[in-house]
Amino acid sequence: MTRSAQKWLAIGASLTAVTLFIGANAHLLTVALRSQPECREAAGMMPAKRAC
Repeated sequence: MTRSAQKWLAIGASLTAVTLFIGANAHLLTVALRSQPECREAAGMMPAKRAC
């Protein structure tokens, strides 16, 4: 493999890794924001979780 081919392979692998990393973090953020459980008070009781 030539030096130029190795360079482009390394650049491509790096871009792929960065894209996967950003995509995974965006997915985790989306899931975290959409999965907020409903926090309701039942008959004057405290919410189920402190964060509510």
